Amino acid sequence: MSARSPYSGLPQRAFWRGGVAGAPAFPPDFYRPKFPVTQETRVFTAGSCFAQHVGAAMKAAGIKVIDAEPARRGLPPETTKRFGYGVYSARYGNLYTVKQFRQLVDELNGAQPALPVWEREGRFWDAQRPGVEPDGLASPELVTEMRAQHLEAVAEALSQADMIVFTLGLTEAWEHKASGTVYPTAPGTIAGDYDPDIFHFANYGVADILDDFTALEEALSDINPNLKWLLTVSPVPLAATASGQHVLPATVRSKSILRTVCDMLCESSDRIDYFPSYELVTSPAHTTSPFAEDLRSVRPEIVAQIMQTFLAAHNLGIVPPGSEDTAPNADPADDAICEDILLDAFAPDTAK
Repeated sequence: MSARSPYSGLPQRAFWRGGVAGAPAFPPDFYRPKFPVTQETRVFTAGSCFAQHVGAAMKAAGIKVIDAEPARRGLPPETTKRFGYGVYSARYGNLYTVKQFRQLVDELNGAQPALPVWEREGRFWDAQRPGVEPDGLASPELVTEMRAQHLEAVAEALSQADMIVFTLGLTEAWEHKASGTVYPTAPGTIAGDYDPDIFHFANYGVADILDDFTALEEALSDINPNLKWLLTVSPVPLAATASGQHVLPATVRSKSILRTVCDMLCESSDRIDYFPSYELVTSPAHTTSPFAEDLRSVRPEIVAQIMQTFLAAHNLGIVPPGSEDTAPNADPADDAICEDILLDAFAPDTAK
């Protein structure tokens, strides 16, 4: 009599041997979508800097990625990207945490972030998206005026969307102590001043992020109740940590928590899917490192293969060769706009 096991008859993808060991780094039948994405799907993109690759590849494949805050005609491509145009569905810059996304949607419903304008050397920045105005603006009033226009664009983009593609990037953030307002960068990195009596470091756990996501979905239900979600986790390690840990275990903590959150959310709703781009980057099946020399930036050819895996699963073909942000010979440092890389400037000089 042959022995029976609950593992008898499972497909090869269920076993490490054959599914990973002895398989290509981008194995077939890796991702099974929960719901279809077509070229007619209207997509709202947001998240950490890795989400920029996802949005660019979707655009190249002909998917209707929303751009509710386009650049003026005739503006050079390098300038439009530097000022945050066409990077996401509106000019909110990187939304590194779920709390940051929740706060943005709460602002559409009348909430006011604390200390909305930061100053440096007589120039002024929107504290919630300092990276989209590299040189700052001439007055606080201009910041406020442009913020109002931006929020109108965000509301319009969300109302049009069929699906939100959101890349979870970080668990670490800086908050305003009295109000809980969260910022995309630490005060003093791009603009503003760090005062420990005003700001504090936060490192969110699973429960915190699930609470923020629940509140975010409730807030979005007033704008667009039928939204679907495609979640990913950024494979890009932390540039720096304020947790007191070494940056490597701090990175593992952050990504582990974000990955757990994605799993719990997907199990809770038929409207939430997860695409395992993080796993495709970190897989031990790669024969060479998927990262560039800085050990943070994912090599462009890896990004292209990841997105081709996604598109193939939805029968959408492949990203055309030479598409922006996916070209094999592109410089990884130029691919995505990431404010957190500015933290490298505060690192001790290793040459000393």
